[in-house]
Amino acid sequence: MSFYGISHMFQGRYYLSRVTYASQGLTLVEMVVSIAIGTIAVIVLSAFIMSLYRTNMYAVEQSFAVNSARKGVEEMVRDIRESTYSDQGSFPIISANPYTFYFYSDVDRDTNVERIKYYIENGLLKREVTKAVGQPLMYPNSTDAISIVSDHVRNVTQTEPVFRYYDTAGNEMTDLSRVTDIAFIVIRLVVNINPNRLPNDFVLQSSASLRNLKGE
Repeated sequence: MSFYGISHMFQGRYYLSRVTYASQGLTLVEMVVSIAIGTIAVIVLSAFIMSLYRTNMYAVEQSFAVNSARKGVEEMVRDIRESTYSDQGSFPIISANPYTFYFYSDVDRDTNVERIKYYIENGLLKREVTKAVGQPLMYPNSTDAISIVSDHVRNVTQTEPVFRYYDTAGNEMTDLSRVTDIAFIVIRLVVNINPNRLPNDFVLQSSASLRNLKGE
């Protein structure tokens, strides 16, 4: 083979080698770019799924809180409507303020009357029940049962009264020391598991007249 032929052969191999290395380098770049795009897509998709999951969980939790509050308000209205004189003959209402209502009612429908207290404590609406004991019947300082009526209650932080009181003429009362004048109560409960997120506050409202005080 002539020198020219040998030289041409080596040049050809060198050229093919450069092409092969160039092709391998381009494929590697493409792989890196593909991996980067895939990683970004996975991150974005994961963030979207987590956001959707949190939103749905929040909606479910809010729904549970609202349903619990609704049942609690229904129970509270029922108890207030059945307010009556205590087993000692005391007036049905013990005390009243915008966030607490203290009264007597036969909540378990037996032969005795219980002492009931609804109040707000640390964002919880609670129900306190005390039964009369002894002979003659007396109400001890201790409490038989305390239950949570509703959680995530925002009335106190929003200075929104839970209880508003009205007299027989329909006038809202400001002097709540005159408990014998209370004839009608409006209950308004503000519930929100997280005020910093949507949905906004859910408001439940109901009312109760004190049936056993009619004609007082």
